[in-house]
Amino acid sequence: MKMTYKKAGVDIGKADRFVEEIKRISKVTLRKELLLGIGGFAAAMTIPRNMKTPLIVFSTDGVGTKLLVAEMMDDFSTVGIDLVAMNVNDILTTGAEPICFLDYIGTSRLEEKRGIEIMKGIVRGCEMAGCSLAGGETAEMPDMYPFGRYELVGFAIGIVDRGKIITGKAIKEGDVVIGLPSSGLHSNGYSLARKVLFKKYNLNERLKTLKKSLGEELLVPTKIYVKPVLKALKNGRKIKGMAHITGGGIPGNLSRVIPEGLVAEIRRNSWDVPVIFKIIQEEGKVEDAEMFRTFNMGIGFIIVSDRKDVDNLMNDLEKTGERGIIIGEIKKGKGGVKIV
Repeated sequence: MKMTYKKAGVDIGKADRFVEEIKRISKVTLRKELLLGIGGFAAAMTIPRNMKTPLIVFSTDGVGTKLLVAEMMDDFSTVGIDLVAMNVNDILTTGAEPICFLDYIGTSRLEEKRGIEIMKGIVRGCEMAGCSLAGGETAEMPDMYPFGRYELVGFAIGIVDRGKIITGKAIKEGDVVIGLPSSGLHSNGYSLARKVLFKKYNLNERLKTLKKSLGEELLVPTKIYVKPVLKALKNGRKIKGMAHITGGGIPGNLSRVIPEGLVAEIRRNSWDVPVIFKIIQEEGKVEDAEMFRTFNMGIGFIIVSDRKDVDNLMNDLEKTGERGIIIGEIKKGKGGVKIV
């Protein structure tokens, strides 16, 4: 029997059809700056001319073990949104606008229906973030991954004027900390969540305190904060620092932008912690400190604002459908974050 690449587990014809379908569904994400996109060897974009000194901002991230939940639920329709969100929210913390996204999908054998399901989520995420899906890579590696297992990695590029980049250096005593609610676990802490929850519950189970099945709750996609925050910045709001609350929670992420000699004092009772976190904590007997350094606890993105501009900022967020919550303030201290 003559051996072929297809018999070895890699179907080039199927991969080509997959690329053509991606080109079709991704057209809705294309920005005018994109010159070369999906189908070529590389992507190319022009740099917007409305900036004096444009800086390019980069980010790369994945979805983590949330993919195992998607596999168990046989539902990959939302993880593409997660993939985009984890990258564009990081870029947003600098005040940059995401303009371009690329993806990597690794699997044992590409299932076209499943692949398109993932890509539709990625396209939706790019639409929500206002960036172009400019390219990517899909790799079939039958000896690398178990059948049905997928790995997703994303790469995002943003742009910001050097004079408007946000680093946290301008944060001072008296500034206000504003939290933007998360949609759930987002894409962090799933190793702990699975360890705790799957000992007692199955994914199709409807707990009394949840409005959906456990599996549906765990697959709620990561919220994308790009458009509301960029709108506030374009309105001239005095945002001094921002943090995307991922692995490490509020203490581990907000502390990255707090200058030495200051501390962000966070009032834990200033927002309602979503039920899913309470279930995890109760079932796993997880201590408060561990919960706050593993999960977002209901706050997915944080803005540090000049106190004089808080009302304007909150109004801007509300007009875009986003809800801002004052969760703390900046005080003198040894640095980092203090949850009280």
